[in-house]
Amino acid sequence: MKHLNEYRDSTLVKNLSNKIAEITTRNWSIMEICGGQTHSIMKYNLEELLPDKINLIHGPGCPVCVTPLEKIDKALKIASMENVIFTTFGDMMRVPGSRDDLLSVKADGADVRMVYSPLDALKVAEANPDKKVVFFAVGFETTSPANAVSVIEAKRRGLQNYSILASHVLVPPAIEALLSDQTSEIDGFLAAGHVCTVMGYNEYYPLVEKFKTPIVVSGFEPVDILQGIYLVTKQLEENRCELENQYSRVVTKDGNIIAQNMIFEVFEISDMKWRGIGEIPQSGFRIKDNYAKFDAEKIFDVGDIKVNEPENCIAGEVLQGKKKPMECAAFGKECNPEHPLGAPMVSTEGACAAYFHYK
Repeated sequence: MKHLNEYRDSTLVKNLSNKIAEITTRNWSIMEICGGQTHSIMKYNLEELLPDKINLIHGPGCPVCVTPLEKIDKALKIASMENVIFTTFGDMMRVPGSRDDLLSVKADGADVRMVYSPLDALKVAEANPDKKVVFFAVGFETTSPANAVSVIEAKRRGLQNYSILASHVLVPPAIEALLSDQTSEIDGFLAAGHVCTVMGYNEYYPLVEKFKTPIVVSGFEPVDILQGIYLVTKQLEENRCELENQYSRVVTKDGNIIAQNMIFEVFEISDMKWRGIGEIPQSGFRIKDNYAKFDAEKIFDVGDIKVNEPENCIAGEVLQGKKKPMECAAFGKECNPEHPLGAPMVSTEGACAAYFHYK
């Protein structure tokens, strides 16, 4: 537990909460962009340690939650096809499409398997040469290196039966979209530490300059989050807007160059639709043409599926920080972890799930 317990130390937590209270003189709204940070805030009840003038806004940093509804429907269609083994992480199994989820399709007889890594899916493909094996590659920049490696390795091994259904979204364009909204009340950001571990934080400098908004790269433990909030609040109180790195024990300015090279070997940046939010320019990764034979969307010809969001789910407003989960009329009633209307209620990083379990 070394290098973990100290970031949950109650004395440090109390000291930081006191320091935040001492410097706070005005009302500030700070968005934590990452769903992992949201769950830590709820789990450790950090909001109760903050002064009333600090309002935490929960952002769209849950990759499962923002996976477009039609992408889920594409996954369901592919998984239902003959001779297909569809593999995915566990938290995608219950995410609702327009009518079903992967767990329901599995119950109806489809070969849907939960894996812990795309390299596990690669092993399934090697063991089943007569089947078409698809991995649902969902995530932010954090998971894209491993998904890229699986494609590179499949090509190296000469596997003809492996492909990925890619749904990768990028954090900096999402922050820009949120700040470009004229109704935005966000004063500062806690950036996602794991994303910056891979990509570094050079991309955030232009955002700080353009929108005059503080951004602090933060970790996920209570001390990390409170220190990040302290740094953002201190900047706001001093009328400064800078980029700071609280998570310096893990994150460097340039990130993991080897991982980035893997990503851009397989993927290129493209426009991307976000569930509940809409299309954000240059906010996703798509598979490059020279790796098209590993692109499940092209192999199975499902690119034309388009569906509308359910009217009784306010996931989009929750993901943009415009409403808190408990402001939804369906929260805990028609929408619960057993019967979710939207992904934020079922994902392990979803804000609705965090409120349901901890609040």
